[in-house]
Amino acid sequence: MGKNVLIAPLNWGLGHATRCIPIVKGLEESGYTPIIASDGQALVLLRKEFPHLKALELPSYEVEYAKEGADFKWKMLKNMPTIIEAILAEKKMVKKWVKEHNLIGIISDNRLGVFSKKVQSVFITHQLNVLTGNTTWISSKLHQRIIKKFDECWIPDYEDIPNLTGKMGHLKSPFEHIKYIGPLSRFEKKEIPKNYDLMIILSGPEPQRSILENILKEHIHEYAGKVVFISGKIESRQKKTQIDLVTYYNFMTSEQLEQTFNESNLVLCRSGYTTIMDLIKLEKKAFLIPTPGQFEQEYLAKRLKKNGHFPFAKQDEFNFHKIFETDLYQLFQQKNEPIHWKNLFCLFESKGKL
Repeated sequence: MGKNVLIAPLNWGLGHATRCIPIVKGLEESGYTPIIASDGQALVLLRKEFPHLKALELPSYEVEYAKEGADFKWKMLKNMPTIIEAILAEKKMVKKWVKEHNLIGIISDNRLGVFSKKVQSVFITHQLNVLTGNTTWISSKLHQRIIKKFDECWIPDYEDIPNLTGKMGHLKSPFEHIKYIGPLSRFEKKEIPKNYDLMIILSGPEPQRSILENILKEHIHEYAGKVVFISGKIESRQKKTQIDLVTYYNFMTSEQLEQTFNESNLVLCRSGYTTIMDLIKLEKKAFLIPTPGQFEQEYLAKRLKKNGHFPFAKQDEFNFHKIFETDLYQLFQQKNEPIHWKNLFCLFESKGKL
């Protein structure tokens, strides 16, 4: 039997799933057998990336954004009974899977019920503090309480200044089992000829993904250059459409995305944390549009602008002329420290727990 490790990202947009791709590869390279578990588009994406691996389905948190950013918190509160039900259901499933699949470890990317008292369990998050406006104190305390149930918490960021997450990923008094593993990206920078002036890549739950897609399509004629537009809709087959200077794709594989990022001069995207990590790794200039009402993305966009790295605009204030502001910003200087996977995974070599 292989050394089986369950890796379970949250299905909230595609960021949690895509940042788990280098972890899955690291597990395989280190002699472990990853078993993937998620739901919805996150599970579809990981099945496409790793068709040779066992993939299990978890219950959906049914995360959906409000149409108006101001209603985001209310929408989340309204969805809370469904989320709690899903967490309780995944706890039961994981308890069964530990025996059924002979697990020696669990890696949960923000899935709150995916842990075990029987095997070493890791929680991945960039939010030790969960920003929710005037309720940040209580959402952060609740999240930290859950994190403490896990054996380790891995933060995909740098521990020291400069870092990417600021107060989100750093506590004044951190608890012992936190490990800063450095930013995670599935991509590598390549020096290749440029093919596009602008790459537009969308992500995140509905309906905000579609709202931004419609806004950008309506005004794309304002941009004079050559554009590749990736909608971020994971479907059974890839679709490509050419309209004037714009090439549209519904989705791309990781290999295609890496190529397209590298052959694009500029990127227009959300300010989700996984996207930020990809931009830093690939040394790309970008213009950010945070998801309305999502405090985390708004905080990241404001912080990165203040630190001189990326400009941003609110969704209802964006126009394509603003893109040229990117010339005034300097890239974040990454530290280029490799992630030592074997050092992290040695946690799973311990002989279980009492």
